[in-house]
Amino acid sequence: MISFNYETDFELGNEKAYSKWLSEVIISEKKEEGEINYVFCDDDYLHKINVEYLQHDTLTDIISFDYSVGNELHGDIFVSVERVKDNALDFNVSFAEELKRVLVHGILHYCGYKDKSELEEQFMRNKENEKILMFHVEQ
Repeated sequence: MISFNYETDFELGNEKAYSKWLSEVIISEKKEEGEINYVFCDDDYLHKINVEYLQHDTLTDIISFDYSVGNELHGDIFVSVERVKDNALDFNVSFAEELKRVLVHGILHYCGYKDKSELEEQFMRNKENEKILMFHVEQ
């Protein structure tokens, strides 16, 4: 089950569509959906987590804690809405596009994809782009 939680004023529109899409991404990677919790927050909230749990004194757009068991994905994904907005401007893309990239990024980590080296990062970007194309909202 995918759930969305808010520690900031931001609210994700059409949670059902995002949840369905992320479930389809998981299936497309031949994984099973367990409990995945997204927590939308601000920079300060995520910075505290970054310092306390990862000993990184930097701002970031996403931190994911993976509790997966075998093929079943479980975890907590924290997203700084402020960082996503800033990154969207920096990368000259819409907020909605950057948000989808970040949301799927956490799932892809749970699927085993890394982004530490340049080659891994490029592969992750390609996977993100592939999965973003799977997102559809019924009109």
